[in-house]
Amino acid sequence: MEKIIELSGLTKRYGTHIVVNHLDMSVGKGEIFGLLGPNGAGKSTTILMMMGLTEPDAGTVRVCGLDPVRRPIQVKRKVGYLPEDVGFYEDMTGMENLVYTARLNEIHADEAARRAGGLLENVGLREVKHKKTGKYSRGMRQRLGLADVLIKHPEVIILDEPTLGIDPAGVKEFLELIVKLSREDGITVLFSSHQLHQVQQVCDRVGIFVDGRLLAQGDIGSLAAQLFPDTHMTRKIGLDEIYYRYFQGGDDHE
Repeated sequence: MEKIIELSGLTKRYGTHIVVNHLDMSVGKGEIFGLLGPNGAGKSTTILMMMGLTEPDAGTVRVCGLDPVRRPIQVKRKVGYLPEDVGFYEDMTGMENLVYTARLNEIHADEAARRAGGLLENVGLREVKHKKTGKYSRGMRQRLGLADVLIKHPEVIILDEPTLGIDPAGVKEFLELIVKLSREDGITVLFSSHQLHQVQQVCDRVGIFVDGRLLAQGDIGSLAAQLFPDTHMTRKIGLDEIYYRYFQGGDDHE
């Protein structure tokens, strides 16, 4: 599988504190990869380095074959980034915000309007596209944020805790939307979250990220074998138990 995101020995320090510690990770083309870890694990810092918004102290990053340190503008043209708190011009409508983003990406006005209309349809906001975004609910703003990152036809979308503050029904719809768009358009997705059940629902592979280190990565079935290699007895273990032991301070696995 072609690698779209490649991190090798990636390290970031703030003073004497190591936030990201020699991180090795890769994400394949068209894959939905879950970066699962508690708050403060270093997930957002890792994303900022992928986007060229902060520089690593050591190691390398490649996104779509590009180095974000040397070519940050080119990376941003290929990557859509949805942070946990999306900002819009609240006195503008959803449609106006999307067209504005498209024009900033040098998309012609007619094409910008066409893309914006189609995306608002796809994310379920057609009925409110002429409503001021200041009146949008949290879930509606996240849907609009997803449309906003897709307006430039990115190869990769990075979602950083995108479901915070959304009600359960809205979360379910949002996650289904991510899978649908990825599968239909072949978009690579990096989904950063501390919500175990959400990562399990949508991701092809998962990386367990704690204290700046990637403890294991793989599909759900392979993670237990990586994390508990010395277990000799046969036992079926779920990702929920892995999460409890490593994130919630359960008993030592040995």
